[in-house]
Amino acid sequence: MSSNDIIVSLDIGTSKVRAIIGEINNGTLQIIGVGSADSEGIRKGAIVDIDQTVQSIRNAIEHAERMVGIEITEVYVGISGNHIGLQSSHGVVAVSNEDREIGEEDIERVLKAAEVIALPPEREIIDVVAKQYVVDGLEDIHDPRGMIGVRLEVDATIITGAKTAIHNLLRCVEKAGLHVKDLVLMSLAGGQLALSKDEKTMGSVLVDVGAGATTIAIFRDGTLTATTTLPIGGDFVTNDIAYGLRTMSDHAEKVKLKFGCAWIDDAVEDQVFKVTRIGSNVEKEFNQVFLANIIEPRVQEIFHLVKNEVKRLGFTELPGGYILSGGTVSMPGVLHAAQAELQTSVRIAVPDFIGVRDPGFVSGVGVLHHVLRSVRPRSAGGTKKATARKPTPVESSNKPGLIERLKNMFSEFI
Repeated sequence: MSSNDIIVSLDIGTSKVRAIIGEINNGTLQIIGVGSADSEGIRKGAIVDIDQTVQSIRNAIEHAERMVGIEITEVYVGISGNHIGLQSSHGVVAVSNEDREIGEEDIERVLKAAEVIALPPEREIIDVVAKQYVVDGLEDIHDPRGMIGVRLEVDATIITGAKTAIHNLLRCVEKAGLHVKDLVLMSLAGGQLALSKDEKTMGSVLVDVGAGATTIAIFRDGTLTATTTLPIGGDFVTNDIAYGLRTMSDHAEKVKLKFGCAWIDDAVEDQVFKVTRIGSNVEKEFNQVFLANIIEPRVQEIFHLVKNEVKRLGFTELPGGYILSGGTVSMPGVLHAAQAELQTSVRIAVPDFIGVRDPGFVSGVGVLHHVLRSVRPRSAGGTKKATARKPTPVESSNKPGLIERLKNMFSEFI
């Protein structure tokens, strides 16, 4: 397996850290390995303990390495949180080639020009996403490479984040012995994977319901328009179960995963289970209907808050509806609860790859999909950004030319 064809994404969530290994063959992505570990040191999507987070990352990476039999040295890291901000910008450059053909260098220069914005000292640019290019006044161009022009412009969205959050995330990954190739906004990557072209154009909402936080990303006119994070998620459901059944949180989590149902009408009375009550060794029996009566109100509350937040951001009519992702939405009945609360079209997104067909993998696989789309056009024979490799001698980033290599070969005999 060629190391140049391997990319790895790292999804650091509140309940799980996932390392997903993708292989690129002729421009198509295949998932060849997944490493998962329980997440420690993360609360409501934010890092609260560096050492615990580092250990969780190491556990996930080791799990992935054992599955595929390679050493992972470089990763693309997903980032999210309520510190993320979007800002519109405009860049203009003159085409540099003498024949006026727009090349990769021109695109990089115009995106760099768009990055020149006033930013508070506590914020940092994570990414620049082109909404459209304009060549000599001609608008709505998505890829101007190869076109002839004198003046190249770009309308772009600048994704910014808090320096503290960014640097803590980078520090955790680097302390785990990994090199960060790039940071990728999870909601942008998830939207590229989960949403169709029409959904992104007409207007739709991607709702990622994780354990500690729910991320809302609104797409319209083919691009990410707004994003925000609510500090509520699947952990709140677990806490409700723990209180309702008078049991410990880890028992409540197991009950939720095995017997949980978010819609009372879908619950089955003869589906029974036992839990140990806090303060005693006595087990008490409950059925799924009792459990659903605890879960449904909390799940409806989550979607009620999502609907209100979308309205607060100024979006009322979004024909594409709501697309759900995240581990919490894999619970039976969530779709019914969301449809009842949101009163519009709702579907659950699932990656179409063997081994990751679960809503919880949308963001992690989305990061790989985003990297494939953004890197592949820049190199002739597939991506050059290798992110996993067997141990090799130290390589120079600039490979020597043929003459140089011949000199080196013959120098041994001189």
